[in-house]
Amino acid sequence: MPQLIRSTVRTAARFAAGALLVNAIPHTVKGVTGQRFPTPFANPPGVGPSSPTENVAWGAVNLAAGSALLAAGSRTKGSKVPQVVGGALMAVFLSRYFDDVEARLGSRDPG
Repeated sequence: MPQLIRSTVRTAARFAAGALLVNAIPHTVKGVTGQRFPTPFANPPGVGPSSPTENVAWGAVNLAAGSALLAAGSRTKGSKVPQVVGGALMAVFLSRYFDDVEARLGSRDPG
């Protein structure tokens, strides 16, 4: 495999790992605190509430996938940059997405 392709795949995997690890946080926290929260298994997917158990499971899947992507890659100088960028972008996306989901469900706090 040419070096450029290998490097691109490695960077994309690190970016995805950061995003998956950040996505694991809200699902795991909501699940272990017994709160319902949207997952891809909800009706409608990503909008309706899922059970705490489904959230813990989805958080675990995200954690496992993100960890596997990190473990599969070699560490090189600057290798954490894509992880941090992926995680930061996912955090911003999630904050905006779930704010909109709450508004669509009519449960948005007016304060």
